Amino acid sequence: MKVELSHIYKSFGNVKANHDISMTVEAGTVYGILGENGAGKSTLSKVLSGFITKDSGKIVLDGMEVDIKTPADAICAGIGMLHQDPLDFPSLSVLDNFMAGRSTLGKKRTKTSNDRGDLIRELRQLSATFGFDLPPNDRLSNLTVGERQQLEILRLLSLGVKTLILDEPTTGISASQKTALFTAVKQLAADGKSIIFVSHKLEDVEELCDRLMVMRQGQVIGEAEVKGRESNELASSLVDMMFGRELAIPAKHEINIQQTEPALVIQNLQIDGDRLSLQIDKLTVNEGEVIGLAGLEGNGQQLLLLACAGLLKPNAGKIRISDVDMTSRAYSNFLKAGIGYLPADRLQDGLIRGLSIHEHFMLRQSHSGFLINWRDTRKFAHEAIETFNIRGKPSTKVERLSGGNQQRTQISLLPDHLNLLLMEQPTRGLDIESTLWIWKQMMARCEKGMMILFTSSDLDEILQYSDRILVFCGGKVSQPIDAKTLTVDKLGQAIGGKFA
Repeated sequence: MKVELSHIYKSFGNVKANHDISMTVEAGTVYGILGENGAGKSTLSKVLSGFITKDSGKIVLDGMEVDIKTPADAICAGIGMLHQDPLDFPSLSVLDNFMAGRSTLGKKRTKTSNDRGDLIRELRQLSATFGFDLPPNDRLSNLTVGERQQLEILRLLSLGVKTLILDEPTTGISASQKTALFTAVKQLAADGKSIIFVSHKLEDVEELCDRLMVMRQGQVIGEAEVKGRESNELASSLVDMMFGRELAIPAKHEINIQQTEPALVIQNLQIDGDRLSLQIDKLTVNEGEVIGLAGLEGNGQQLLLLACAGLLKPNAGKIRISDVDMTSRAYSNFLKAGIGYLPADRLQDGLIRGLSIHEHFMLRQSHSGFLINWRDTRKFAHEAIETFNIRGKPSTKVERLSGGNQQRTQISLLPDHLNLLLMEQPTRGLDIESTLWIWKQMMARCEKGMMILFTSSDLDEILQYSDRILVFCGGKVSQPIDAKTLTVDKLGQAIGGKFA
């Protein structure tokens, strides 16, 4: 299906999220929308998929103008969207999630069926077409993010979608799941589907897209053909369009483990999670050192971070910070010891929906008595917004911020001095500029002695910023590996169970 957007406008108050956007996506192609966080990519995608109503402009499908006001309108028009965080029901089964949305189409499409036997056969046939393995009766919460994405794609295809919008689909999935996703997308394009691929990752659009559009601050900066272009030349051109300048990778300081004393010591640690148990015989971390925790999500990395943050009590073993035994102490004691924690789910665990940036800084400040000095806290919020380059106002609700600005807000709320920072997926879903900015801040703190333990699904990120790496696989943990001795391939093999 050919998709044409003409002069799309969408504003939220004074913010022009989409300003005069026009683009054409031909059937049988993969069209990329590239831009930094807050560039307006997701807003445009939601306008086309019916989650947001445009202020003005036209949407034309195969030469006919359509009026899309709801997601149901979009589905009936043949447009479906795979959101960055899949919109599904974890407590229900795979099959129940596959059935979602059929009642809307039942009156308009006679071919849809609600018979569970028919649906199981359809799900299995679609799964086999793309090489997916999705047991119909499994609870959805047992699936990985990548498998939930696969299910959502199959659900949309079963509803007759001809245009598929993928919003940051490679965020939080493994390398093998990314390969399976890209293979499926190429197959869909070859079958005549039109694919809109929204991303901030240059390597992804280079590998997958035929043509792309670059957005910045709600406007189209330019378009580019992808196929047949030299990678370095294309990447340089795209970065210039996205940010208007070159971006420098933050320098990493060198750590001499032999000349420094361990500041974090873990001994005979045993932690039981819902699905696996984690055992670490001994781990020592020195001041200023960065330890990357590599592995597929759910293999024990989070258990270690939660235990070191005082949010999960270990079954056995000791955790010592600067010669102080912190084992099984209250979370407040870990905070006083200078231990900070940045969770992966910013809005669920890190920030509070419904509260403004100003109100978050008010909570961060210490107060004597019951009265709050709102003038001082507002001044502090203004200063933090400027210092951390948060694109928002003190009155802005945190859920209205882009992913990058939510993460900048989380970092701005950290105490000025920390001995240990624990980070889950610190740059997940962030554009290049936000990623480099975050690591620049982290490297500056490490130079002053702060230690970091962090997880990431991006193996390049782990290799780039870690001094040593722990590999997690099924609850088993490797000995610390010097990051300089590893490549992406070697690290990938270790994650697969081939410890060095």
